[in-house]
Amino acid sequence: MAKEVKLGLQENWKQFTLLVIVNAFVGGMVGMERTIIPQFAELEFGIASKTAILSFITAFGISKALANYYTGRLANRFGRRNLLIIGWLIALPIPFILIHASHWNWVVFANVLLGLSQGLTWSSTVVMKIDLVGEKDRGFAMGLNEFAGYFAVGVVAWLSGFIAGQYGINPYTFYLGIGISVIGFILSLIWIKDTRRFVHKESQTDQTANLKNVFIETTFKNRILSSVTQAGLVNNLNDGMVWGLLPILLLSLNYDNEYIGIVTAVYPTVWGIGQLFTGKMADHFSKKKMLFWGMLLQGLAILCVPFASSLSLLIALSAFLGLGTALVYPTFLATIASATAPGQRAESIGTFRLWRDLGYAFGAVVSGVVADYFGLQYAILLIGGLTIISSLIIQFRMPEAATKNPEPTMPTPDDNEN
Repeated sequence: MAKEVKLGLQENWKQFTLLVIVNAFVGGMVGMERTIIPQFAELEFGIASKTAILSFITAFGISKALANYYTGRLANRFGRRNLLIIGWLIALPIPFILIHASHWNWVVFANVLLGLSQGLTWSSTVVMKIDLVGEKDRGFAMGLNEFAGYFAVGVVAWLSGFIAGQYGINPYTFYLGIGISVIGFILSLIWIKDTRRFVHKESQTDQTANLKNVFIETTFKNRILSSVTQAGLVNNLNDGMVWGLLPILLLSLNYDNEYIGIVTAVYPTVWGIGQLFTGKMADHFSKKKMLFWGMLLQGLAILCVPFASSLSLLIALSAFLGLGTALVYPTFLATIASATAPGQRAESIGTFRLWRDLGYAFGAVVSGVVADYFGLQYAILLIGGLTIISSLIIQFRMPEAATKNPEPTMPTPDDNEN
């Protein structure tokens, strides 16, 4: 006899905990590259152009964005667990490609695979946690999910920088990726269970109106969803810039690999730990205000970076950037989940994550071109300014009623009309 399906964090804590652990390994795969790839490009392949160096982030962002979207589209058809396992299978060869790369194009190809893997694995764990917990603890669930992923990004970023400083970049830093991908695959294959039956359970009582066209509403028309989507894109636009250009800026200030690892690791570590608190806040406080202040704090921190040179100030700015990102990241997902019907939730989240992670590509291209033609400082200032504009869009476009808790958000006629 099938076990009765019950929604809630407490009721499903074992499976939820396993998904948190799996997502930590997902984040670790990105952390492996976070500190060392821009230096890897210059030292191993002699690439000086910022645009060329950031091509790996462009490849990563585009492939992850597409994988996010199709994970959302296919999750109900093929099952979340199956897509999670496929994502880990794609991850397995990545460290070996990086170890044996004889040309920069192999590094770019490895990041195409990394993006596909991240889209499948991270999106699957996000949707599965939302399926399990129901409405009441959704923000807290997203906070735990994003904490696990980005805390792991920060820890592994620091660890890869430390290893690179002690033993060199290749091959030792990539051995981390071998262990992470193997363990993540085994955990997912043996212990993770699919959650589609929880969606059917919630659909029996949820009253949220269906969207007429999920992609169009999430991208453009629905004032709740589209406001979140543009902020997600800009958030990852600035993250792509920080990922690619911050290590190069620190190199120009004559910091070594170990100190670069510290500065670059503080940002995702604060981002990760902060979400333990901001995710729960999203269940009780105005989501709109959290999104506005989070994006504004990010923008202000980025604008200050070109004027900083001391290690302590750079670490402080990295921490403020992480705090701003912690305010918005779980809140993005909690808002999307509250504003969509259970049967459409995976596709709406997939659409949001498509645009959000295209931000990596846009950020890499825009900041790389501006850095090549005008200098690093101008590229950083441009991205900071765009982030502040995004906060103003949240402030003036998103309805305040959309962010009240704990009741689910009901789309207004204006939000859903075609």
